[in-house]
Amino acid sequence: MSELGRVAVLMGGPSAEREISLISGKAVLAALRGKGVDAHAFDPAERELFDLKREGFRRCFIALHGRFGEDGTVQGALEVMRIPYTGSGVMGSALSMDKWRTKLVWNAAGIPTPRFAMVRDTTDWEKVTEHLGMPVIVKPAREGSTLGLSKVDTPADFHAAYQLAAKYDDLVVAEEFIAGVELTASIMSDPARGPVALPLVRIEAPHGNYDYQNKYFTDDTKYFCPSGILAEVEDEIRNVALKSFRVLGCRGWGRADVMLRPNGGYYFLEMNTSPGMTGHSLVPIAAKAAGLSYADLCVKILQDASLDSGRPR
Repeated sequence: MSELGRVAVLMGGPSAEREISLISGKAVLAALRGKGVDAHAFDPAERELFDLKREGFRRCFIALHGRFGEDGTVQGALEVMRIPYTGSGVMGSALSMDKWRTKLVWNAAGIPTPRFAMVRDTTDWEKVTEHLGMPVIVKPAREGSTLGLSKVDTPADFHAAYQLAAKYDDLVVAEEFIAGVELTASIMSDPARGPVALPLVRIEAPHGNYDYQNKYFTDDTKYFCPSGILAEVEDEIRNVALKSFRVLGCRGWGRADVMLRPNGGYYFLEMNTSPGMTGHSLVPIAAKAAGLSYADLCVKILQDASLDSGRPR
């Protein structure tokens, strides 16, 4: 794999998802080294990004999660330094990290997504319940891994839910709660066909609560791939997932989170442009079902590293 040059695996960083990023990054680093890639750990929270240029890194595998890694900031710095990187570019990363603006784009493009309202401390919660019904999901607009997210079952709980979300972001979203089957649609780049959607993964979390703990630190959550849903419904969701990816300006790889109602209606919740790569992560599960090992998945993602602005000089 010498043609890939010296590779930095960006992990850790200063976001609230640092812990998970370190787990993802270490797993990716081991996989790439196992494939003969000259890969090295690089933590932007501990080193200057410009060290990437000084030390001759030719590519970056972004295993950062959350803000300052998944929101276009690191991507912009790498564009300036002309170092190709994995995943979406500046615009696709920034849009996808912002759940509010993601919804605005998806609504304009006809992508089904739950109804929502932007809220603040002075919001009239009675009007929110009139618009969205109950229960309601309250979450920070620019955070991942369900950090700061609450399910509100009674109006009396709104204030505490808002306060929790506001600890993570000054933009807070209240979203219609969708009861049903939790699915995820992973997207990869194919040299001949462009973006392709991998088989869907169905998630069954304890008590239906796919929170931070159940995502990363328990073996009680179950994952099914094949998903077991009707084939024609899965095909439709995968096709819409590709559209949802494209309209946000995403590239390389990503993962859309989807809810499927019992009546067959489905709703896209968010797009992840730097998905987790831990032992409980979803893209590796879908890739395995498509015949791609974890190590081969990492290499494929790395091979797709690119720049928004064309080839590096």
